[in-house]
Amino acid sequence: MEQIILLPLDGSRVGEAALPLVEDLVSKLLPGSKVEITLLQVVSSLTHFVVAGEAGLQIPYTEQELEINRKKALDYLEKTSRGLESKGATVKIKVGIGIAADEIIRVADEINANLIAMSTHGRSGISRWAFGSVTDRVLQGVTKPILLVRAPKEAQKT
Repeated sequence: MEQIILLPLDGSRVGEAALPLVEDLVSKLLPGSKVEITLLQVVSSLTHFVVAGEAGLQIPYTEQELEINRKKALDYLEKTSRGLESKGATVKIKVGIGIAADEIIRVADEINANLIAMSTHGRSGISRWAFGSVTDRVLQGVTKPILLVRAPKEAQKT
């Protein structure tokens, strides 16, 4: 039986908290099952903050900036895929452009994932309200099983 796992990553240590569990899961499922893991990183297409003198501005990314960010994400995912491939999994990589939660939901449907494994920052209170939660939006947007891993406190400090 083929297992298809979507593993969204944001390039941070916090975002990688689910990675060791997925590697362990792959080791337990193989060789009896075919395991395909899609690593996904979403590049924001919105705006970024630029300091101009004493003020700051929110400005949209240029096409060139988006392409640079997409290439960085691709390089990161290719590097990250090596550990999973060494465990015997088939690894695909995708870079989405847009809003993280929307892209995670879209890709999960597109690849017909059996499982979404993702890390959570563990925010609460005002921080959660102010920043929102990609995890919450994904939970509300899919009917697929989700494995949530809370990042260790030391990863959250960096």
